[in-house]
Amino acid sequence: MRQIVLDTETTGLEPEQGHRVVELACVEILNRRVTDRHLHLYLNPDRDSDPEALRVHGLTTEFLSGHPRFPEVARQLVDFVRDAEVIIHNAAFDVKFLNAELRRAGLPPFTELCGKVTDSLMVAREMFPGKRNNLDALCERFGISNAHRTLHGALLDSELLGEVWLAMTRGQDSLLGEASDEAADAGAGAAGAHGRFDASGLPVIQVDEQASQAHEAYLDGLDKAAGRPCLWRQIDRPVELEAHEAAG
Repeated sequence: MRQIVLDTETTGLEPEQGHRVVELACVEILNRRVTDRHLHLYLNPDRDSDPEALRVHGLTTEFLSGHPRFPEVARQLVDFVRDAEVIIHNAAFDVKFLNAELRRAGLPPFTELCGKVTDSLMVAREMFPGKRNNLDALCERFGISNAHRTLHGALLDSELLGEVWLAMTRGQDSLLGEASDEAADAGAGAAGAHGRFDASGLPVIQVDEQASQAHEAYLDGLDKAAGRPCLWRQIDRPVELEAHEAAG
């Protein structure tokens, strides 16, 4: 499923009190790689931001007054997230604001427009219980530079969260992927009377160029996190590893 990382900035904390979305950004992930495709909108909320919110995002009423109102650009959001898994940090906050904006525009709730919503904050809390799991803390934990994040901005935060999400979800579920039931049965039936496994019954899956590039990108991420070639590359390319260590 296509994935979209989404973030918003708002005039305050509660849409029930008339607060509005002032900035919205979506960043696309395909095949576990952030693409060049994104959606970034500044929005005229027809009101001032609370002082606390203004200190966070720095988007003044004067600046926002020159931008479109949400109903004018709502279809851009609908088209961008259609059928995708949308990843949001503290999703309940953003979704309640999006639902309020969509309702004003005469459109269905956000969860009816996309494939699913995944809360990356909840995932982080399960992975790192008892620790800080805001975006800055996760960037620090995974070695992702956020030095340029002096103010909160929806596009920058979406880009950072995209990197964090890929780092958080590096686990590999299966080496074989989703083999057919027939292939699985063949593999299971390949065990002999003494329980020895005969690999000749397993399917041979050829790797195409796209899968190979995705694999290399995955290994690049492991190398970056570890600060050296990962175990897979140590096994697969021992000569290159020795040269790398000698050069270091």
